[in-house]
Amino acid sequence: MNFIHDDFLLSNEAARRLYHEHAAAVPIYDYHCHLPPRDLAANRSFNDLYELWLEGDHYKWRAMRANGVDERFITGDAEPFEKFMAWAKTVPHTLRNPLYHWTHLELLRYFGIDAPLNEDTAEGIWHDANRQIADHVDVRWVLEKFNVALIGTTDDPADDLAEHRALAEDQLYEAAVYPAFRPDRVYAADDTGRWNGYIEQLGEATGVNIDSLEALLDALGKRHAHFHETGSRLSDHGLSYLPDVECDDKRASAIVKNALSGKPLDALEQQQLTAYLMLELGELDADAGWVKQLHLGAMRNTNRWATANLGPDTGYDSIGDWPQAEGLKRYLGTLAGRQKLPKTVLYNLNPADNYVFATMIGNYQDGQTPGKVQLGSGWWFCDQLEAMRWQIDALSNLGLLSRFVGMLTDSRSFMSYPRHEYFRRLLCDVLGRDVEAGLLPNDMGMLGALVENISFNNARGYFAMSLRGKFA
Repeated sequence: MNFIHDDFLLSNEAARRLYHEHAAAVPIYDYHCHLPPRDLAANRSFNDLYELWLEGDHYKWRAMRANGVDERFITGDAEPFEKFMAWAKTVPHTLRNPLYHWTHLELLRYFGIDAPLNEDTAEGIWHDANRQIADHVDVRWVLEKFNVALIGTTDDPADDLAEHRALAEDQLYEAAVYPAFRPDRVYAADDTGRWNGYIEQLGEATGVNIDSLEALLDALGKRHAHFHETGSRLSDHGLSYLPDVECDDKRASAIVKNALSGKPLDALEQQQLTAYLMLELGELDADAGWVKQLHLGAMRNTNRWATANLGPDTGYDSIGDWPQAEGLKRYLGTLAGRQKLPKTVLYNLNPADNYVFATMIGNYQDGQTPGKVQLGSGWWFCDQLEAMRWQIDALSNLGLLSRFVGMLTDSRSFMSYPRHEYFRRLLCDVLGRDVEAGLLPNDMGMLGALVENISFNNARGYFAMSLRGKFA
């Protein structure tokens, strides 16, 4: 039997039935990823397996560095085949890392290649995959093959969204593609010189002379409305934690005035600015009927030398251990008190926060919108079997798994869609094991509906963005 077979990860009959009869065929609703809009708008074709698979994958880069691979073969100037060979030599060392599963699942699902990737098989796999890539692989082929109904990209408020407008007009794919409003740079004022450079970009994008707090809020409101016009109903925020501080209009105005003058902000002022702007942006989301995503707990760009020489987001991030509960309580509670809490998805990067987040979502359900506040899927370092089980268990024990909006890719790679299959197989196995143990009834109708809802239907209803063609 091949390593990746039809019943991969499915350890019992109930799990196998749930996956094959209910999970496998439903579409993918990929509401959060980092796919480049320019590649989507251009229906990008790929020159080789390196471009399609390795080009921006910092998961693989971290493993290669840990295996002693020189940076030249990771982000450096080595030829694509040399970089692929460096990855192939690393793969046998990734046993029990999710990369080993993902690698072979991806090769099988995209190219029908079921040979293990290693130094001996690499050249043959390279030529086989490249032949197929040259023959038929482009973005459209990928989206059709994996039955993708929706893609939510991650976009800065200052982005002109030209690619998204083109996608909406041309309807190049049956998959709908929408931007998500990611304003992290607006409250990243630790370096006021860099912050002012960004504020200038934001002003140019909106035609607003941003010389005050009021002007900044006006510009953000204009860009929020522009995203809304594209059909987006999503915002996204990447923060280490939500500050547990107060900041009124007068104080926020003074802080923005100081920042615009180039005066450095101290730590408290930075927290106050973030707290104030996050509440304003929360109200914008609520008024527009959007979903707010909060990604909390990442410690980014920890290696100073690497960041200086390779740039940010090159694989030198970690899980942080900041306290999360008080800031979350203040933020969600303030918006709820103002009757301005939007639908919200909370993602914790530190698995130690699973129960904090899972209990926090229960504090702010409104009795009207099912699953209004969500515990997001296992994110980043936690989108592997063990941590996804922890997330499923925490949500099941403390909330309603049945209302969960399911998996996302969170990826920059068009080779990542099998992560949805990986999650669905795990979900079915968790439920199947409970059936075997007598913890759940052996009712395939009820459990099958649960699986289909978590895999697709819940997200479709929760995010409420228009779908196209066969998915509408």
